[in-house]
Amino acid sequence: MTGIRQSAARLASKQPRLGDADRNLERMKGLGRIVAARDLGEDDRIEALLAFAASSLGADIAALGDFSDVYTARYTYDPSGAFVKGTVVPAADTLCHAVYLSRELVVVEDLLAHPLHATSHLPAVTGIRSYAGVPVWVGDGMKSVLAFMGREPRRHPRDEADIAFMELLAAWLGNYLRQKQQRDMLEHLALTDELTGLLNRRAAEQRLAEEFAHAKRHDEGFIVALIDLDHFKSINDRYGHAVGDEVLRAVAKLLEASLRTEDWLARWGGEEFLVFLRGVDENRALFIMERIGQKLRETPIQTGVGALRLTISTGLGYPDKDDAEIGVALAEADSSLYRAKQQGRDRVEVRAQSGGTIWLAQAVKNAVREGKVRMATQNIVDLASGEVVADEALARIQTPDGRILPAGEFIETAEGMGLMLDIDRQVVTQAMAHCSQLVSGGSKSPGFAHFVNLSPQFLARQDLVMETLTTAQNYCTQCEVEIGPVKPIVFEITERQFLNNLDSLEADLKPLLEFGFRLALDDFGSGYSSFLYLARLPISFLKIEGWMVANMRQDKKIAGIIENLAKFARDQGIITIAEWIEDAETARILREMGIDWGQGWHFGRPELV
Repeated sequence: MTGIRQSAARLASKQPRLGDADRNLERMKGLGRIVAARDLGEDDRIEALLAFAASSLGADIAALGDFSDVYTARYTYDPSGAFVKGTVVPAADTLCHAVYLSRELVVVEDLLAHPLHATSHLPAVTGIRSYAGVPVWVGDGMKSVLAFMGREPRRHPRDEADIAFMELLAAWLGNYLRQKQQRDMLEHLALTDELTGLLNRRAAEQRLAEEFAHAKRHDEGFIVALIDLDHFKSINDRYGHAVGDEVLRAVAKLLEASLRTEDWLARWGGEEFLVFLRGVDENRALFIMERIGQKLRETPIQTGVGALRLTISTGLGYPDKDDAEIGVALAEADSSLYRAKQQGRDRVEVRAQSGGTIWLAQAVKNAVREGKVRMATQNIVDLASGEVVADEALARIQTPDGRILPAGEFIETAEGMGLMLDIDRQVVTQAMAHCSQLVSGGSKSPGFAHFVNLSPQFLARQDLVMETLTTAQNYCTQCEVEIGPVKPIVFEITERQFLNNLDSLEADLKPLLEFGFRLALDDFGSGYSSFLYLARLPISFLKIEGWMVANMRQDKKIAGIIENLAKFARDQGIITIAEWIEDAETARILREMGIDWGQGWHFGRPELV
């Protein structure tokens, strides 16, 4: 702020001696420059305004403070550093108290010559000799005072221009404080669950990220607990949502009252609550949550239909030292909660130890860390000739007990844990190695396409895109067969994933397209912006959503949509691929509609490579 204060002082010192109106016009221009400055935060802007105003008014100190039981200086300007922001003094001991009581402007040119202040200890203690205070109205209330003080008495009384300037600045500050008050209220509402008054999920996620970063820096442990009210749906169904709301409010109060002062609680959604337990290990967390469960069992919830007895299921999660984000602990807590409900409810579950059930989040994390993400491929067939013309790479993970999990069982968990980057990276590398092996061995031509899914997180990482291009170039060099400008790898993107990032997506894809990779739009028909993607992106393949294929024989409208899509794609030079083909009759109908290629269990299930 030193530079801002110096600039404000220079602006004031350069003002020409003008008439009252012209002088304040120049002052307003100076204030306007500070208000419009884009590089200032809100607090810095207020302090810069005070610095400029003090300099232009010939004051040594400027302060904006408010009154409650005491006076608190919210913003200050005092180059000497004697009167700092946050200073708190008894209300009656301040020069601003007279302004606060009278709600009117108070100007004293020489405190020692004033009958009320001549014998006061304030000038002697603070060294202040001149004072001007203006009430600051925030909406309909007046709790703030804008004050300008000098360490020397003023030789000339303040003129109308000075007073008008102070009042204008006070009015602007009042408007600013009102807007800030409204913003703070809206932010509070946005981050607070209306029913229970607890943090809502959005606020909890923000705070969890902060807690995780803090724990990382200070090497501290914590545990998150997800709580679900058992059989809550039956309460809503039997007694109505009003009683259900009573229950949620009462449970929120009971949970909050049962926690330690260092812990906090949020409503996670529906009948789920999240508890953050600071500095505890697994055993301590189990004890705390089991004690809370016991208290709830023993405390009937009082409602308008009488007392209701409830139980809760709880899942615990905690991060390992090498975890990069809070999502791992949350996924673990969610998995543990699911297990608690599956095993009878009214219980607390935590990470299964070796020899027990392998919880999903840990299985995904282990597979990624240990390089056990496997690639399976599923054939794609030309519907006209029956020839296998392509395959799709599908992610699989191998659990410690040897089981192979399909993508549908772990992708959502992996996304929540932030592991899709690593999964994509491993699958893309394996797909390129597989392609190179097939081409080099002569079993497939360079025209045989290999489809690989890429997440938006992967495409947004320029380093990973560059790494992918380097890997592809190395494999192309290893192939004994010359590969032309069009490469065998086709990257599948899903329009649902990129809805808000289409502009940046084009830039992310550019280096891959320039290398010769092609694009497939997956799950076409799953969202409302599919044609926007077709218009903006160089799509070579259109994969029709499986639900449309599964329902086309029972719904003529869906069949008509697919047939028109086939015609549209053919006119645009785009190859269509139908998914979920499970029998010969579906394949025949699609072929007659004009669909080019097909994929599904009718042509073969995915197989590990």
